[in-house]
Parts: sequence; structure tokens; C-alpha cells
Amino acid sequence: MESKKLWQLISFYLSTTLALLRRIVLHILTFNHSIIIVIDSILSLYFRSCHLSPIAVDLDGQTTLHFWATDHRRFDRPTLVMVHGYGGNPLWQFVFQVAPLSRRFNLFIPDLLFFGRSYSKSPVRSDSFQAECLLDGLGKLGVDRFSVYAISYGGFVAYRMAEMRPDSVERVAIVSSGVLYSEEQRAAQLREIGRHPSEILVPKKPDDLRLLVKLSMCRENALNWVPDFLLQQFIALMYDHCRKEKTELANFLVDKKADTNLPVISQETMIIWGDHDKVFPLQLAYKLQRHLGSRSRLEIIKNAGHAANMESPDEINKLITSFVSP
Repeated sequence: MESKKLWQLISFYLSTTLALLRRIVLHILTFNHSIIIVIDSILSLYFRSCHLSPIAVDLDGQTTLHFWATDHRRFDRPTLVMVHGYGGNPLWQFVFQVAPLSRRFNLFIPDLLFFGRSYSKSPVRSDSFQAECLLDGLGKLGVDRFSVYAISYGGFVAYRMAEMRPDSVERVAIVSSGVLYSEEQRAAQLREIGRHPSEILVPKKPDDLRLLVKLSMCRENALNWVPDFLLQQFIALMYDHCRKEKTELANFLVDKKADTNLPVISQETMIIWGDHDKVFPLQLAYKLQRHLGSRSRLEIIKNAGHAANMESPDEINKLITSFVSP
């Protein structure tokens, strides 16, 4: 029996490696956005090495969700759903989280609609629709109880999930997500940035991407040293696919009226914020904590910006593990 399991494991890794090599060779030969696609392929293999597999779930005739999901769910481990933001797909955003968290939790990591391989023909662009689709997809995968860890735009979606299904969502960890923006705060932030958010969140040119990273990080912008052709390849891979829909998602959040009656979710909630966040100022973290009351706690990450998951991943991982683990 043990030898059979060993052979199955060896066969899995050999087939995965061969598939990756075939894809890499193909893209090198065609030189079609090859460098970034090769990196994306390596990240896919890395997720597989963390015992995650890609799964596509058809919700109806209009919508398909793609997940990275734990191969063999262990019922002695909590289940954690990780929801990404605008800065690419989960492979890139959670690269520093997936290995340590996969050792402690059953992970389910979706591509939000119009990111990665998730798509819908529906014209609805709301965070509530994203939440409904994720809950539906998780239900089809047999995931009925879970905690959620979400960053930035994903935090809007996770908050709606917690509101819609208090019986399913156990705990909520939100990183740098301005779900309680007021009209005045939004207008002031737009004036400070000087450009419409959709132009930054869905970049077209290398300088747009550099600006997005500059706003997201408090440390030196490493992209200043990256050649334009590589940044353009990244834009082509991450943003040109469903560019129109991604822009509409951003426009929905910016254009909708501030939710002055945002429901108070019942779950224990951990709010994590970088102390130098230039996208959603730290005052929004305190505002959300006051709104949620005694069932919430605020953790401020020192010397981190909006993308605290990239700048301080070890600290984020420790916080998530201690908060979600029983």
C-alpha cells in the first residue's frame, strides 16, 4: 500500500513537471510574453507543490469560477478561503502566504470574476455579486463552514460574504480594505491621487503599473529597476484579459454611493492595516473597528503600506494563523 502511494506521488510530480516544461518550451519558442508567462507557470507549479490543485466550478450557464483548492481535505484542520485584490491573480498575490498557511489549513483560493480563469456573462459588477458567486462555488465544492482572509478589493467581497452567510463564515480577516469610505474621504483621496482609480487599478502602460506599486508599497519601488518590456508583459498577462470588465468593477466601487448603513457583521473580525497605507488611510481601519465593536480587533503593521501581505508576509501569516486556528 505504501509503495502504491509513493508511486502515485511520484507520478503526480512527474506529470506536473513535464506539463510545465512543455508549456515553458512552447512559450520560449514562440516568445509570446514568454518571461512573465514562464514565471506564472512556475508559480502554478509552486502552488501544486503546496498540495493545491486547480478546480473549475460551473455555477450556471453564465458563470464559471476557478479555485486553487487543497488536494485532500483534512477535517482536523480549519478551512480558510483566501480572496485576492486587484494586483494580479492569486498566484502572484499569495505567493508568500500559500506555503505556510497550507500547512495549517484547508485552503480554497478563488480567482475573482474576470481575474485569472473566472468569468461570467452577467452584466452585474457589484462586490455583492462576487460574494454570491464565491458562496455558491464553495457550496458546490462541499465547503459549508470556513473562515475568510481577504485583501483590499477582496475585503469588500469578504465582508459581503460574512453578511450574507453568518452561518457559514466563521471568522473574518480583512487586510487594508476601505469598506467604510465616506463620500468626503473618497473625494479627498481622489484629489490626492489625481487620477481615476480605474486607470491605476487596470494599468495600460509600465508607468501606470509603477504608480500602482508606488501607492501600494511604502518602501522603495522595485519596479523602477524593471525594464518596460517586462512590465508590459505583466500587464498583458494580468490586465488585458477582461480589461473592460475589470475597469467596470473598479468604476462600480468608485461611483457607488458610500454605504452609510453598512451592516455590522456578527463574526469575530481581525482588521490588519499597514501604518503607511496610501490607498486606504489608517483612519479607515479605526473607523471599521469602531463600527464592528467588541468582536473586532485591529492589528497595525509597522513600516508597511497597502500591500502589507507583500511587504510583511511573515507577520501577516502569524496573525492569520493565530486568529483562525482553534
